[in-house]
Amino acid sequence: MDSRRYARASIVLHWLMLALFVAVYAAIESRTLFERGSNIREGVKSLHFMLGLTVFLLVWLRIAARLRWPAPPITPPPARWMMVLAHVTHGFLYLMMIAMPIAGWLILSGEGNPVPFWGLELPPLIAPDKDLAHRIEDVHKTVGEIGYWVIGLHALAALAHHYLWKDDTLRRMGVRR
Repeated sequence: MDSRRYARASIVLHWLMLALFVAVYAAIESRTLFERGSNIREGVKSLHFMLGLTVFLLVWLRIAARLRWPAPPITPPPARWMMVLAHVTHGFLYLMMIAMPIAGWLILSGEGNPVPFWGLELPPLIAPDKDLAHRIEDVHKTVGEIGYWVIGLHALAALAHHYLWKDDTLRRMGVRR
């Protein structure tokens, strides 16, 4: 294994999670294209839930991979403030990958709706409570909107490291010149 690059498992999981984030966001945003209560709109929302729960499962593999194969050092080393900002950003992204699917599960449970997961129906986490479900949904939507910005800034930072500061941040995650 090249000690200047992330482990293959970490690289695959990183890009898979990006694809899942895109799909989760695309599913929930595309629901507005369809009439309320229509089968296709409900199907798109179910897809959003199932993809989100898939993120929840895979984040634990990412964490295990990160513990097994620590991040390689960036060459040349960036400024301390950049590293602090990177750690905060990564922390938020990991928190999103854990908390957002749980919040979605709580929302469906609180609304008394089934929780679909690729042909299975997961048990509710809480008893039906529509008021609580709506409060959780408000937080879920707000964090999701913040997520757009954090994901965008994460991508922008990777590009800045590659093109402006010319370090190996992006190449460590599998992008080649």
